[in-house]
Amino acid sequence: MAAFTQTNLPNLPVRHGKVRDVYDLGEHLLLVATDRISAFDWVLPTGIPDKGRVLTGVSEYWFSQLDTPHHLITTNVDEMPLPAEIDPEPLRGRTMLTRKAEVVPMECVVRGYLSGSGWKEYQQSGAVCGVELPSGLVESDRLPEPIFTPATKAEMGEHDENITFAQMASTIGQDLADELRARSIELFEQGSKHAESVGLLFADTKFEFGIFEGKVILIDEVMTPDSSRFWPADQYHPGGPQPSFDKQFVRDWLLASDWDRNSEPPQLPVDIVDKTRAKYIEAFERITGSEFAWK
Repeated sequence: MAAFTQTNLPNLPVRHGKVRDVYDLGEHLLLVATDRISAFDWVLPTGIPDKGRVLTGVSEYWFSQLDTPHHLITTNVDEMPLPAEIDPEPLRGRTMLTRKAEVVPMECVVRGYLSGSGWKEYQQSGAVCGVELPSGLVESDRLPEPIFTPATKAEMGEHDENITFAQMASTIGQDLADELRARSIELFEQGSKHAESVGLLFADTKFEFGIFEGKVILIDEVMTPDSSRFWPADQYHPGGPQPSFDKQFVRDWLLASDWDRNSEPPQLPVDIVDKTRAKYIEAFERITGSEFAWK
């Protein structure tokens, strides 16, 4: 089974992200989720088959369930205004036709548990992005309540930078910052409630928003294994890292290899690819309650 890592739709302006290729159709955008996978700020030479379909399917599920305006029009390629010369088959299951919004240049991160960069920052300062937290917390502890910890939206190849809410407000304006914080926490709580109902803990996520016809709408991907940490509730033990439904197998293998993280990454072994694909598909099926169609 081959991974779908490159798109080439002729005669359309395109912007290539780490995972998605975004094509400009004039009035709309076409977001194609490839099977590329990144780690440690590198796009790896080996893709994960069907990963893009998982991300698109999970996002489609959340867009349909969340009570919020969003950018998704359809994921059915037969309903998309594609030029006649484009073969729709490779795009099936991995493509979103969306409204074209003005992107708000902020990552709207919400954390329900203390993990990742939040845990590192807490160890140094007792706070995350300026949000003071109780003393004595351990890695992966559940927080008293979800916290909003924004970050700058980095360009390709650069790091997102955690910032305080005050810095965010000074950049985009107090009213918009207040709205994005409230909306992000509300969406996170909706997602957490559903996740817990299917045996998952929703550790953290990042949302992106845009302005469309003067109103704030949810854009990009939503609560996927790439943008979020989901943990199996029955294996949860605070005090260290948790097993998760994302690229954990890939990260662990890379850390155990002799790769220096400054040169081109190595190819992934077949068993690591297979385990990672299975974990993404399991996340899809648990979150959506549907069987993955491309097994």
